[in-house]
Amino acid sequence: MKHILKTTLAAAALATTAFTGALAEEVKVGIAAEPYPPFTSPDSSGKWVGWEIEFMDAICAEAKLDCVVTPVAWDGIIPALTSGKIDMIIGSMSITEERLKTIDFSDKYYNTPTGIIGAKGDDFEATPEGLSGKIIGVQVSTIHADYAEKHFGDVAAEIKQYQTQDEANQDLAAGRVDAVQADAIALDAFLKSEGGDCCELKGNVEDDQAILGAGVGVGLRKDDTELKDKLNAAIKAIRDNGTYESFSEKYFDFDIYGS
Repeated sequence: MKHILKTTLAAAALATTAFTGALAEEVKVGIAAEPYPPFTSPDSSGKWVGWEIEFMDAICAEAKLDCVVTPVAWDGIIPALTSGKIDMIIGSMSITEERLKTIDFSDKYYNTPTGIIGAKGDDFEATPEGLSGKIIGVQVSTIHADYAEKHFGDVAAEIKQYQTQDEANQDLAAGRVDAVQADAIALDAFLKSEGGDCCELKGNVEDDQAILGAGVGVGLRKDDTELKDKLNAAIKAIRDNGTYESFSEKYFDFDIYGS
């Protein structure tokens, strides 16, 4: 009887240790608090869904991490990471030299062009000449805001910054801005939406890797090297075993990973 009791207590102790260990693996994943389809957006029940949510689920399962979606205002998402309120960022954040001064990144997990959209019938190209005299909408604290200021700031009538991409898109639909710059996939999602029939893609901007970066990565604190190694291994694994392709083809008819 004593032997059975000791065995039972030992088993309970092991279970408690395993549970504690599982809790230690919990990580808070920061995403932008506003919808950014097709990457992240809340469904009718408030649950966050989209391509990046499926990407997060895949790499967290591969790395054996208990990942918790944590919405944060975009312009405060890096401070939230560095202060420890979140543990990583999965929010279509491009790997740039400027951001690398403050945080680190995993390996790239997707890379797509940067586009310009405008009203149908308004004939212009995604160039400084084409955008001369235009009011251009961009989301605040993004590579697109930086790019627009550098490449179009001297010729545009105004570079208007918005807290969310949706606000910029809605002002374009309402005629309050002439053009919007953002990730080409996010713009394509807007153009295919109910309110996007007003507008069309005018083209992709000329690349500037110093601003636009070399792809999108998971944002991490500089000292979280163990977590970075786990995520890099997980990204490679889901690319190699077909998981990445299997959920991506539900959203895109081309390779989002890019060159």
